[in-house]
Amino acid sequence: MLSTESRMRGDMQVRFGGRYGKTYCRKAVRRSVPSLRLGIGGDIFNLAGEFIHSRDFLAQARFISESAGVPMVQPDASTFRKKTPEPSFEDVEVLPLRYQALKKYLVERSISPDTASFYCCQLNYYVHKKKYFAVGFSNVSGGYELRNRLFKGCIPPKDVSLIKRKDGQAESCSLYEGFMDFLSAVTLGMAEDGDSLVLNSVANVDRSFRYLDGYERIRCYLDNDEAGHRTVEKLRMRYGEKVSDCRGLYKGCKDLNEYLQQRINKQNNNKLKIR
Repeated sequence: MLSTESRMRGDMQVRFGGRYGKTYCRKAVRRSVPSLRLGIGGDIFNLAGEFIHSRDFLAQARFISESAGVPMVQPDASTFRKKTPEPSFEDVEVLPLRYQALKKYLVERSISPDTASFYCCQLNYYVHKKKYFAVGFSNVSGGYELRNRLFKGCIPPKDVSLIKRKDGQAESCSLYEGFMDFLSAVTLGMAEDGDSLVLNSVANVDRSFRYLDGYERIRCYLDNDEAGHRTVEKLRMRYGEKVSDCRGLYKGCKDLNEYLQQRINKQNNNKLKIR
């Protein structure tokens, strides 16, 4: 009986028939399996499963790929991961900073509520018909960064925040990753010279260029991590010697706010010892 060659679903060719009623795959090890003529139907994956004695689809696909000499594309797990929907903020109310719970949270971060009230607000809002509140920090596009003891997020649009001096264009700008770092700098008396720009995420560094382009000096107070390092290097590639990496001030701390907290705690402990 003459053999016939058929191409099925892809580049791999499979030979059916033969004198002994056996089926084999080109470029594969020759093995005896029941012939399709004997009642085993299906596609090329079913056939591969007969060769390797497995019903696992990925194992079948891997066998076909190796037999045909074609690299197998591995599925990306993130493709199948269910994405968590972004919270939908409703009935957003912007108020002066009032709730004691928020003021207590700021004190825990070593930030004076009076200092925070000058730059921040209180946001009341609903998510899925439940009421929440947080410290709010506005950005240049009308969105808000949100912080409380249990939540860190933003009301879109996400963007940078620019705090300018009132007496005209400054020659220098201090750059911070988050607004808690900016408030820490204000508390430490470091934000008085020049303007300040808060990225609200290092992912916003490209958005900051249109504001930073006009300054002669850029002082970076970013986090002491790899993302902070990459951001400083990216800024140096654009601005060269105009960029100063000021993270050495709080070496050993995650960020400027952690440095502030350690400093305040140390001062309080010293006061207790004097008493």
